[in-house]
Amino acid sequence: MARLNVNPTRMELKKLKARLSTAVRGHKLLKDKSDEMVRRFSAILKKTKALREEVEQELSSTLRQFAVARSVTPAHEAEAAFSMPSVAVAAECDTESIMGVDVPSVTLSSEKRSDGLPYAYSEITGEADYSVGKAAALLPRMVELACSEKSVRMLAEEIERNKRRVNALEYVMIPQLEETIKYIKDKLDENERAAVVRLMKVKSKA
Repeated sequence: MARLNVNPTRMELKKLKARLSTAVRGHKLLKDKSDEMVRRFSAILKKTKALREEVEQELSSTLRQFAVARSVTPAHEAEAAFSMPSVAVAAECDTESIMGVDVPSVTLSSEKRSDGLPYAYSEITGEADYSVGKAAALLPRMVELACSEKSVRMLAEEIERNKRRVNALEYVMIPQLEETIKYIKDKLDENERAAVVRLMKVKSKA
């Protein structure tokens, strides 16, 4: 490990010891933070995986139900009926902190027609009613899944950044400081021995 290019003085030795102490404490804090972030990340990832499986299963069921509804309804009537919104959705976007990482948090609020359907009962067959209800119920779950997956990606990026910092301290900065401190100590000891030898020679000549 290459040492720092510094003058081997006691003042510099004191500064480097202080830097080493700070680096060691910082390394421990970052390592503890990294371990806790990995634990939280694993829990969120497990929850996200389960949520995705549920949403995909419900979405597949909903699409099959829509396919059934379209199969018993003329195409132009189905297109017209399903293109009319029955719900006005407003999203309130915010953030929440997970181990210092601001992840998205979205809250939905909606206003729907009294019957909750985008068409009149006389316009389309009853098979569509169940489809529309399933789609409306699925929307909040899909938004929750999107937030959860975004949180997973953001945490993964932060864990990777934190890991690089930990490695830089552990394998570069701390060894470099230790090597430089050892060099300065050896140099000071060498100078001290040389000074003692000179003093002994002066005394022997006196």
